[in-house]
Amino acid sequence: MEGKAMLVRIGNSKDVTAGQMRVFNIAGTQVDVANADGHLYAFDDTCTHAGCSLAMGKLDGTTVTCHCHGSQFDVTSGAVIRGPATRPVRSRLVQVEGEALLAEA
Repeated sequence: MEGKAMLVRIGNSKDVTAGQMRVFNIAGTQVDVANADGHLYAFDDTCTHAGCSLAMGKLDGTTVTCHCHGSQFDVTSGAVIRGPATRPVRSRLVQVEGEALLAEA
C-alpha cells in the first residue's frame, strides 16, 4: 500500500530495557532502538557526521551523543541537537504488538 510503512519483527519488546539502546539489523541496515522513559524509538545507527555507530554513544533521556565527535541527536525525531553533524539521522516507526518488537523496514 502506498504511504504505509512496512513493519518487520526485529525482536521481543523486552529486548531493550529502560535507558538503554540496542542495535538490530533490518534488511542490511543497522538500526538502533532506544528505550527512553519507557517509550521506544528507532533510528539509523550511523552518525551523519563521520559514520560512527550511535549505539556506541550515550543515551541521556531522548538524546543520543555520538562517541566519535560528540554530535547529538533527538531519538524521537532524528533531529540534530548539536553538531558537528548537520543532517538528521533517519527516524523509523517502531511499535509493540503483544511481545513482538516491530520496526519500519
